[in-house]
Amino acid sequence: MGPAGERSRAVWRVLVPVTFLGAGVLFSASHETAQGTDLRAGRLAELADLVEEAQDQVSRQEESAAELRQQVAALQAGLAGRSSSVAAETLRGDALLSPAGLHAVRGPGLVVTLDDAPRPAEGQEPVSSNPDDLVVHQQDVQSVLNALWAGGAEAVTVMGDRIISTSAVRCVGNTLLVNGRLVGPPFVIRAVGDPALMRAALAVEPGVALYKRYVDAYGLSYDVRAAADLRMPPYDGALELPHVLPVSSAASPSPERS
Repeated sequence: MGPAGERSRAVWRVLVPVTFLGAGVLFSASHETAQGTDLRAGRLAELADLVEEAQDQVSRQEESAAELRQQVAALQAGLAGRSSSVAAETLRGDALLSPAGLHAVRGPGLVVTLDDAPRPAEGQEPVSSNPDDLVVHQQDVQSVLNALWAGGAEAVTVMGDRIISTSAVRCVGNTLLVNGRLVGPPFVIRAVGDPALMRAALAVEPGVALYKRYVDAYGLSYDVRAAADLRMPPYDGALELPHVLPVSSAASPSPERS
């Protein structure tokens, strides 16, 4: 054996004991830290507690904001009773509440439900090795919303939250963020308007057509039902726009699911 081979064997004689010694130290430290518990489970439980605490804080802030809005409305009504100019401006503002989504709406419409593919039975393989094929995505919900608006929807909600011009639907893992609230599947979208016109708009929306291909291929759910009487709450979230950017004039890309 040449010098290179001898040098290699010498290196391995040193590295192997050092590696096993290091592994033993790590296992010992892990055991002392965990004290017989599952470290990952502890971190997950801590994360769940943080999420629950944040949601409770948001709920308290929403209640406080609702009380402040009531106080503002009462002050405006009082001023309008003492000033003709304030009364005139109040009437002008009230006329814009309904188009802005700040009034409750009631009428016939559609209920659209999107859901993930069902979980495989124990011992069975999923129908796709790519998890993204098996879940509802942000663009799927957005495509349904676009179609409903194009079909003349007067008011739309996602999971009970009123959607207005500044609302956004964003993916957060396999959940969605709607008006600042995390919601999970099945995603229920309600729209007040002419059911026939909205069905026709859903039928020609490219993003909906793409989603329905995944429904056929992987078992995702797509259900559209007519409703004779839907009640839509007014939007009650923030209206401020802290960051406003001009809309790009570039053409919209073709729909994709990712």
